[in-house]
Amino acid sequence: MVSLLCHFKCKIAMLYTNLKHIETASDYAKAIENNVNVVIICGRMDISCIPVFNIVEEFESKYKKVNFYDMELDNPESDVLKNVVEYYDIQNMPLIGYFRNGNLIEVSLGCQTKQQMSIVLNKVFGATVNV
Repeated sequence: MVSLLCHFKCKIAMLYTNLKHIETASDYAKAIENNVNVVIICGRMDISCIPVFNIVEEFESKYKKVNFYDMELDNPESDVLKNVVEYYDIQNMPLIGYFRNGNLIEVSLGCQTKQQMSIVLNKVFGATVNV
């Protein structure tokens, strides 16, 4: 479980989650090219993103056919994700990209609830998981 305490004790840009980390544009390309179903959460360790990281950590065991990753918003390498989104505003963190077969299928901006994320996951990946 991610803690708000991390935000104050750790570097702000570093993501302290249990998710797989994407640190470079090359990691990003590998993640979406080598996996059929991918979700990338691009954010910070702050009050708007931590709830989403916690939800996704819980979802990893429920959505076994989906690979979940985090990516630091303030890392210049995250531009590879931010640049594929038609409208992106830093005020709406985190940026959540849903990829299938290497293609961006859906984007969510801002803090999401478990139910909101589940609806998108079920729609994009054809899953029928109830939360």
